[in-house]
Amino acid sequence: MSTPAVLPSSRRLWWQFLVACTGSALRGRWSMPGGHRPPRGGAVIQPQFFGVGVATHADPAVDVWIIEALRAAGISHVRLDFTECDPGGAAERFLESLLDAGFSVLLHVFQTPAEARLMPEAQAEARWEALLEHLLTQHGERVWGIEVGSTLNRERWAGYTLRGFLSMWEAAWQAAHEHGVCLAGPSVTDFEPPWNVGLLNLLARRGRLPQVHTDNLFSERCTEPERFDHKILGHRLTGLHRFNLVKKARLLQRIGADAGVPRLLSPAAFWTLPRIARTLPDSEQKQADYLTRYLVLCAASGALEGAWWGPLVCHREGLVDDGVTPYPSLERISHYASVGGDLTRYRYRPAFDALRTISGELTGMAYAGRLNCEPGLEIHAFRQGESCLHVAWTINGRSAALGRLYAQESLACVTLRTRDGEPLFEPQHQLLSETPIFLRWSGGNVPVPAARLSLLHGVALHRHRPDGGDWFFEEADWQGVVRAASLSEAKILWQNLLPALQFGPSAAGLMRKARNAIWTLPENAICSQGEGGWVVKKPVKMHLHKRFLDRFKPSKAVRSWSGSCELLRRGIAAAPPVAYIERRVDPGLLENYYVCSRVAADFSIRDVFSALAQGESAYAGIAADTIYAWVADYLLRLHARGIHFRDLSGGNLLVEVAEGQPWRFTLIDTGRLRAYNQALPLRLRLDDLVRVCNKLHWAGREALLGRYYSAMGRPFGRWQRLPFYLYDWKVELKRRYGRKALKRLLRA
Repeated sequence: MSTPAVLPSSRRLWWQFLVACTGSALRGRWSMPGGHRPPRGGAVIQPQFFGVGVATHADPAVDVWIIEALRAAGISHVRLDFTECDPGGAAERFLESLLDAGFSVLLHVFQTPAEARLMPEAQAEARWEALLEHLLTQHGERVWGIEVGSTLNRERWAGYTLRGFLSMWEAAWQAAHEHGVCLAGPSVTDFEPPWNVGLLNLLARRGRLPQVHTDNLFSERCTEPERFDHKILGHRLTGLHRFNLVKKARLLQRIGADAGVPRLLSPAAFWTLPRIARTLPDSEQKQADYLTRYLVLCAASGALEGAWWGPLVCHREGLVDDGVTPYPSLERISHYASVGGDLTRYRYRPAFDALRTISGELTGMAYAGRLNCEPGLEIHAFRQGESCLHVAWTINGRSAALGRLYAQESLACVTLRTRDGEPLFEPQHQLLSETPIFLRWSGGNVPVPAARLSLLHGVALHRHRPDGGDWFFEEADWQGVVRAASLSEAKILWQNLLPALQFGPSAAGLMRKARNAIWTLPENAICSQGEGGWVVKKPVKMHLHKRFLDRFKPSKAVRSWSGSCELLRRGIAAAPPVAYIERRVDPGLLENYYVCSRVAADFSIRDVFSALAQGESAYAGIAADTIYAWVADYLLRLHARGIHFRDLSGGNLLVEVAEGQPWRFTLIDTGRLRAYNQALPLRLRLDDLVRVCNKLHWAGREALLGRYYSAMGRPFGRWQRLPFYLYDWKVELKRRYGRKALKRLLRA
């Protein structure tokens, strides 16, 4: 076996690294036109495609529990971290238990950051070689392979310099070849292709390439697995590079193949619950959604030998919650050292069931292609013999009617299952959402997709509601979505609701009639769920210019429904939507109804601000300063979760008083709302702030906006007042000379 040359200087190594990256880019190896679309006709998905990272506890009973959990999930491939601290300890005991139980183990062997920083010193090298010799002598014949290195593109986590990394790698390569063990690496984390190019080039120069190229291919920073990565060139230019998860995997596989390592494995990736919770409250459910969508897209890329989840057991990102909230000083993606907590309190999360379901559904299937090209809707086909499987979902908040995506004869013989493996029935009423579903045809039945596969226009869903679901209905000239506790209840509502709506408001129930008619449906058999009845909104007038401008927009009913759903799914209270119903062909844009539950409110913020502007120092027993703080904090949360309300007048922000607690705010009149995937920029925030503060005097504005701006790290000074003066002037002009003022003048 040849001995490599003496390690070059750090400067020379970095020069070689940069030259390799530059050359690869200039040769066009980072360009992949159309690479964001999955290729058709992928390989068969093997059992090793699905795996998880594991660790154990000082208590041997945890070994037994984890092994049973892995079997329950149908997972046979695992990754176990091992450092110089672990020989003879719980990690080695657990390794032996896993091997005895027949699991295929990728042993992730690396040095702790303190040891890595000492490389290539002789004593540190000797300790590293001793660790490798111990592991491979004791367990080398039984492990699937060893992966060396850990998040090497994060020096503060890994601790390596380039010289230190090459010194570590040389010893690992020599030991793996002597013992005939598969070597994987270099364990780059996330999508940073210069590191893959540079490190593989350095290894190729020395004749020390791994057999498997590893990259912890995260998609977390994109917020959703399907989206183009806005961290590369910003949100506005994502369509220029189109780097989504599929394209990233394909590019990394190409980089490895160029260097002589065509096999690519992503041994760890996850979504942390706190990151999800920045914009979405149902973080555990979303984690399960993302896991399924991530794994389907990784399989669709055709580039990965495996896409494994990071930690099995962990409070922050695990499939199992151990209840231990303090986080270790070193990120678990760098070192998944152990699990903690009381074994009796371990709890499966929805993502555990999702992994069990998708591994059972996809193993043995071959990828056949994506059925549609429209963004926002994902339908991926897999085949095995006479069995055909489709996995379908939408991006967050969007929806599609399943009955419109396939021919009726195809839906008549399909078997539907949820993300968690539960059966679904009556596909003609099912709505696709951000939670994937599995559609399976057997016995040679070939599904026939519709000519056009598309989303429902402008219809958003609050998918993870705890008390029921949403169902789609079509009948004669009408269509709509009904929210109910069950499908049977939704059918009853659909049959009874439309006649009641077409009957119109009673004199006693009419609340307003101007551009829109708003009335209440009293409590009865139709709206037995409502607290005090339901509220109906229907457009009455549509000016000529609005008929032209709104021709291609969703109906007013759909906009109100979707605005409320966007608020609710982000944890912002709104009047709970019950249904929207619209005529399919409606030239006048007036035949549509939105139904929601009535909000139990004590007053609106307009009442509060008007009173404070007239000199009151408190309202409903609450001091003005406290009110300003509550409202500012609420608006900060609203905008941080990507909500641009666009009609945030004080009358649309209702207040419910609970004794001894902060006020509870609820938004109504949600038809103009726009929702974004990230916190709002200041220019959009101002559009809401100037409206809500219009009835408030300047002393109150200073208090409220001072707190709001301070939380953003900005001062509220003279120039920040300008948008508020301009809006006040606009409102005054409208009051004096607007359409309503002219009508009052004519009546006089």
